[in-house]
This record gives sequence, C-alpha cells and structure tokens, in this order.
Amino acid sequence: MVLTVKDHWLLSLGMADYFSRLIIMGEPLPDVSKHKVIIIGAGIAGLAAATHLSQHDMNDYIVLEAQDRIGGRICSTEINDQKVELGANWIHGVLGNPMYELAMSHGLVDINHRPKLPSIVATTMDGTKVPFQLLQETYGAYMCFLRRCEDYFTGAFDPPPGIHSVGEHVQLEIAIYLEKIPNADTRTLQRSIFNCLLKRETCITGCNNMSDVDLVELGSYKELQGGNISLPGGYSSILNPIFNKLPPGCLKLNSQVTKIKWPSGNDNGTDSEDSDKTVIEVDGQDVTNETVYIHCGDKIYAADSIICTLPLGVLKSNEIFYPKLPKYKEKSIARLLYGVVDKIFLFYDHSFLGKDMDEILLLWDNDEICDWSEKIYSFSKINDTLLLGWISGNEAEIMEKLDEKIIGDKCTEILRRFLNDPYIPYPSKCVCTRWKTNEFSRGSYTAIGVGSSQLDIEHIARPMHINNNKIPIITFAGEHTHPNFYSTVHGAYLSGRAAAEMLLVCKREDEPLDGADTDLSSWIQSIPLV
Repeated sequence: MVLTVKDHWLLSLGMADYFSRLIIMGEPLPDVSKHKVIIIGAGIAGLAAATHLSQHDMNDYIVLEAQDRIGGRICSTEINDQKVELGANWIHGVLGNPMYELAMSHGLVDINHRPKLPSIVATTMDGTKVPFQLLQETYGAYMCFLRRCEDYFTGAFDPPPGIHSVGEHVQLEIAIYLEKIPNADTRTLQRSIFNCLLKRETCITGCNNMSDVDLVELGSYKELQGGNISLPGGYSSILNPIFNKLPPGCLKLNSQVTKIKWPSGNDNGTDSEDSDKTVIEVDGQDVTNETVYIHCGDKIYAADSIICTLPLGVLKSNEIFYPKLPKYKEKSIARLLYGVVDKIFLFYDHSFLGKDMDEILLLWDNDEICDWSEKIYSFSKINDTLLLGWISGNEAEIMEKLDEKIIGDKCTEILRRFLNDPYIPYPSKCVCTRWKTNEFSRGSYTAIGVGSSQLDIEHIARPMHINNNKIPIITFAGEHTHPNFYSTVHGAYLSGRAAAEMLLVCKREDEPLDGADTDLSSWIQSIPLV
C-alpha cells in the first residue's frame, strides 16, 4: 500500500480515526493483521521473548524479521568448507549464563575438549620478536590499569581531576609506569605493546578509541566467570533449539518494519485518566486508538503491545516511530556508543605459519594511526589455513568500503613485514564483515561513552504505557537494554525474556506465573549487580 498525501494527513489523526474516515468515505480498508503482541526482530532477544510468551501459553503473537534468516548479529556460515563466525564469537562465561545452559542442555558444547593455551608472538615492524617475559609483564601491568578503572564505578573513591575516560586514565598509568623503566629500548617496546592492547580493547569494548569510553561507567559491565566458550557447530547452532519452541507460522521473514505508529500522548501513564476510546472493526477484529500499528511494505500489522528489539544502531539512524519516542529516550539513544567491530578472514590453500604460532600481535612503531590497516592489532590462527584479523572504529568503517582483494593484499603486506618473510602467500580468499553498512544492524554492539551512564540503558529499557494502562504498549529489549550485560548475547537474551515476562505479569495482575523459570540465570538476573 502506497500512502498518499491524504493518507498521511489521516494518519496524523490516529489509526483508529484513519480507518473510520476510510469507512465514511467508502474507500477500501488496508489489510490489517491484529495480534495481542508483535515482536520486532528475530535476533536472540526477539526469539527469547517469543519462547517466553509461548512457555506461558500466550501464543497470539508474531515476530517480524527484516532479513531472510533469524539470529541477528549471531551469524555462523560456511566458507570454503570451513565454519566461520561473522557475528558473535563466544559464549562469555559459564555461571549464570543462559546461553551456556541452553548449549549444554542440547549437547552443543564439547565438555571433553580442553583448548590449549594459545602460543602468542609479538613482533615489531622490522620482524623482531619481543621476549615473551616482557610481553607477559606488560600485559599484567595493563590489566592492573584496567581493574583500577573498573573500581571507580563503586564510588569508593573519585578519579583524578580532569580524567573522564578509560583511555585518559590508562595513558596516565602507562606514563607513570614507563617513567620507572631505565632502558630506552625497553620503554619503546612496552609502549608499543600497550598501544596494541588498547587497540584490542576497542574491539572488546566496541568503540573507536578508549578515550571515548566513560571511566566511571566501565565497572557497570559485569563479567561472568568461566572464560570464553566456542560452540563446535557454530554459534548459530544455538538458534534452532529456541526457534523450534515457537508456534508454526509466527515468524515473518523478509518483513522490514518501516514505521511504528503508536498512540500519541505521554508515556508511562502520564496521560489523562479519560479512557474513552474510538473502537472500530476491521476484518472482524477491534482496533482502537490505543492500538500500535506496524508498517511492513504493503502490509499493516496491529497489536495491543509490541516488544521492540531493534539494535541501538538502527534506533540511532532511523526515525521509525511515529510520533517520535519521548525526549528522554531519544537523548539516551544518542548518548550511548554503538561501536563498529569487524573481522577479516584470510583463507589459504596451504599452511605457512609454524605450529608454535597461534596469534601474532602487531607492534606498530607509531602512536598515531596513519592508515586504516594500522588499527589491526593481531592475526590469530583459526586453523592451519585460516587467519582472523580484528579491526574497530573509524578504520573499520573505511575498510568496509574497500574491495576484499585490496584488503587481502594489504594484510599480506602486513604479515610479510611483521614476520620478516617476503614469501608469505596471498590468501586464496578474503572475507570481511561489514556491520556498519548493514542496514539491519548499523554497527556491532553497545558501550557507555563519556557523558553517558548506566541510567541511559535503563531509560531505553523503560516500558511505555498509555492512558494509565497497566500493560505496557511498548517494551524494549536487546543487548543495549541490559544494564550489566550490554554488548553480549546473554544480555540480549535476558532482556528479551524480561520484556516478555513484563507483559505476562501485568496481564495476570502480578499473580505467580505457572511454570516460571527456575534456572540459575534467572536467579543471577534478580541479584542487584551495582
């Protein structure tokens, strides 16, 4: 359905009034599918919300997914007969992690496999290998610097005057540390190692530079114990056990939402208590001026409530809500960082790295980055014929615009220089992720920038009510809505489940839910982590 100028004018009156006017004018009604709940997005947050509704016998819902697949930023694929993770790489932690529990319960984790400690080599631009003891010592100091940054979140003591970012604080610590190193060559090497580790940190955190990340808020992220766990069948293997629990026909792929029309007025019950409603019937179903309407191409869906799991990058770049979201939400969406982290996969016909070399840390001489490729901090060996490089921030955005042949050639040049080997082969294939230019993600994951706070995450996650109704008309989910596990799959999963339960609890008037979750992750989620 293409909306005319007249249609847009009628839409401004409210959707129920819009349908009423069409009826009065004798014009055909648009095709509207009405549901109790509509979930926007079939990433892990949307799938978690859907399964939670189904587990509690609420099946009048649909899931609208813009892409032709489920999973969102979980995206395992096969290239050259090799499994690669284009998106989420690991399950972060074991204790209280619902993703680990799910993987274990479906036999997706090889509990007998113990990964060996990787053999890491750090080299300078002329191919000189740094003594491992020096690398280990420098890394230990760096981790101490980070831990001190995390401690500010508790409020036990204040950061130094004028220091507002993690990057500023770490650089201050580095300067103090290096002043005590008498040997100039050692100082230079350690400075290069610190720079490499800071580049690595931008990929972990999801930012362009650690100077963009708020110092006090670094400790708001809570790390679950147990290390990083890989799934032998790929991270996407965890999606089917979730998807298989959904009722048939509830998932609508290739359904990109272009507009969400929600009832005008203030949210969170601040509207007038006047509950008069315009109620009309469309295809045998009641629609009112308290109904949410979702536009997908020539289709319109209606719902009493929606769960919005659109990524933060999409919320930042698209004006999809009509009218706009409340100012407090818009400001929080703008303040939070949504970083770009990309992967560069290099495929080879034959192995050329020694068995004792699992990762090569690149120690660039210069402190300032002059070329996009200088943001690559390492190449790690996935297997004998596949290398992986990581890149973040502005340099990742530049990389995304380049041809993969150019990227592969540049990576070969880097490897030849740092390994001092002119015979390192060009890759037979180079594959790069492009999460920034992906219109369905517009980036990778969330970080708390300078001037932002955990409160901004809570603002975005806050459900919206209309006319003092107890049941929220819009709830939000996704990794960007979890105050302690932002940037993670388990954070997204828990937020989706929480959004669904919010609707269920309100619907049942706070009565205990039959079959409520009793798993460890639910218990962990209920503990205040601040």
